[in-house]
Amino acid sequence: MSGFIERGGFWIAGQGVLMAGVVAGAWVWRDQWQSPVTIILAIGAFVLAAVFGLLGAVALGRNLTPFPKPGQRVTLVRHGIYGLVRHPLYTSVMLASLGWTLIWASGPALALTVVLGLFFNAKAAREEHWLRERFPEYQDYARRVRRLIPWIY
Repeated sequence: MSGFIERGGFWIAGQGVLMAGVVAGAWVWRDQWQSPVTIILAIGAFVLAAVFGLLGAVALGRNLTPFPKPGQRVTLVRHGIYGLVRHPLYTSVMLASLGWTLIWASGPALALTVVLGLFFNAKAAREEHWLRERFPEYQDYARRVRRLIPWIY
């Protein structure tokens, strides 16, 4: 259990709870609005989520882990989608949550999606602290590449 905690396991548990809340909340409190525009936006969010998720997982390769604290044998990945955004997998989950929320037209799920975004921002900040400790070059990388939203944030 201590290895789970040391590697940032509570962050994983927290995101699991929030993601389950988005999924369940959207289904329970659904159909609060109807608009073809939200369906189009939802599809766009799902497509972008798939792109960020797939490209992020491929670029990470053997470095892929659910834990935010880097393991002993990882390398710093800065190529591919990681040249555009530092945490594409977090971006992917946030976009998928947004798409899910819009498909079900759920205000409470949208609120939880915002909370999930704030959570991932905090998780990314903690992860970056560990990455700076492990990789001296991370500081320069972080100055050049945005955290969660390409060219914006």
